Amino acid sequence: MKKIFCILLLFGLLFMIWSVFIEPNLLQSKTYKLPAPKFKGSRIVFASDMHIAPNHHKRLNRIVKKINRCRPDLVILGGDFVKGHKKSSSMPIERIAAALSKIKAPGGIYAVLGNHDWWYGGENIAAALEAVGIKVLANNSRTTNLNGTPLCLAGVEDITTRRPNILQALKNCHEDTILISHSPDIFPDVPQNVMLTLAGHTHGGQITLPLI
Repeated sequence: MKKIFCILLLFGLLFMIWSVFIEPNLLQSKTYKLPAPKFKGSRIVFASDMHIAPNHHKRLNRIVKKINRCRPDLVILGGDFVKGHKKSSSMPIERIAAALSKIKAPGGIYAVLGNHDWWYGGENIAAALEAVGIKVLANNSRTTNLNGTPLCLAGVEDITTRRPNILQALKNCHEDTILISHSPDIFPDVPQNVMLTLAGHTHGGQITLPLI
């Protein structure tokens, strides 16, 4: 019994070290090819859950450079720009926004806010992002052109801290649509005619446990 307890304790300790000190600082990327003939040759970068701490200047610049190296036509940001529950645990949003403004994308940069952003102060974060040209979506949509083809970008509010309204977000979308959410919890309610739904929050993976 003691041996089992020690193994479980060691596993828990390793999990805490991974989830607190290692995983949040990783910068991982994956490439997907979507079956969307209208947008063949277009490049969309989706980045989420940066959680920028006060001393993360180099990491933030590395994120921006990595996005630009992809030569994106369109950039979508999935929220949680800041870190933690207090302003002291995060880099000021004005500095984060200034760095993100260096991202180059002809089709524009669009974003939704996450739970950490609202704990920090969602109105301030939205204002700082909008001030540098990043369009923040909150139960609404905007239309852009992706290599000459109209594309509707709809974004919903964070499900943990706000009230996402998918139908309201999609109301003015009359062309191919990408729906953006910070959390994937909305996926079962997304209409079938939405071309693509993007979400962050789970840091690149989601686990389903039996009976939970």
